[in-house]
Amino acid sequence: MPMTGNLRSILAMLVAMGSFSLMDAVLKTLAGSYPSMQVAALRGLTSLPLVCAYVWWRREVHLRLRLRWPLHLLRGVLGIAMLALFTFSLRELGLAESYTIFFVAPLIITMLSIPVLQERVSLRHWVAIAVGLGGVLVALRPDQDAFFSLSAIAVLMAAVFYAVSAIAGRVLCRTDAAVTLVFWTTAMWAVGAGALAWPSWVPLDPSHGWLLMALAVTGFFGQLAITEAFRHGKASAVAPFEYSALAWAILLDFTIWHILPDRYTLLGGAIIIGSGIYLIRKEKVRDVTVAP
Repeated sequence: MPMTGNLRSILAMLVAMGSFSLMDAVLKTLAGSYPSMQVAALRGLTSLPLVCAYVWWRREVHLRLRLRWPLHLLRGVLGIAMLALFTFSLRELGLAESYTIFFVAPLIITMLSIPVLQERVSLRHWVAIAVGLGGVLVALRPDQDAFFSLSAIAVLMAAVFYAVSAIAGRVLCRTDAAVTLVFWTTAMWAVGAGALAWPSWVPLDPSHGWLLMALAVTGFFGQLAITEAFRHGKASAVAPFEYSALAWAILLDFTIWHILPDRYTLLGGAIIIGSGIYLIRKEKVRDVTVAP
């Protein structure tokens, strides 16, 4: 039986979080050598050729110009601000601390889905979000001082911008194809962030070529997957699975920065995974019931 509805979107979200976690590790590395806005521009510029190739492969080169431009422009502006702010925060904070603060985004998405998308949020979704957020706090136990730093405020603002952009994308998916959203969002990042970064542009280090390639691939697949995730499923059902990025943060911290997870990290991860499995089982039952 093919996957339908929320279950399909949940799997797409899991792929997106894996891709974006790898991308964030690249952003953190590049943030030490380039201005934040330039790193945001590189995010769009490196992915744009892959997006164009994908559009050509889909035989959708004739992208429609009669689009809901206000929402597309809103997503472009929010995306640029989100990337720049998050990259700025990575200069001072680790991936774990940044993710802890950024994980307020699923709750914001769920709250916005009620008035904007007219979705009915069930009690189990609220419980899953609360349990998942609690698991993040147990696992990462962030330094209280970090929450009041400029970098922490930057992450919080990035999370708000991301949540609003995700809701706007869900609205656009009702009328526009996913490939259209991916193309115009990436193009706006490349052009908009590139124009803002140009006055203080730092020449690229040739040794960073492999990082730019990794940024292109992870950004492209992440953007494609997250667009599909919010296209087919309820935002309130899909958003909690952004917590799966915690597993990637643990893996990347150990692989790149040689940080071993402690028992609290493992306990928090178990809580988050448990809440995710609960929702997956519920959505699978729902999809099987609705499919006939």
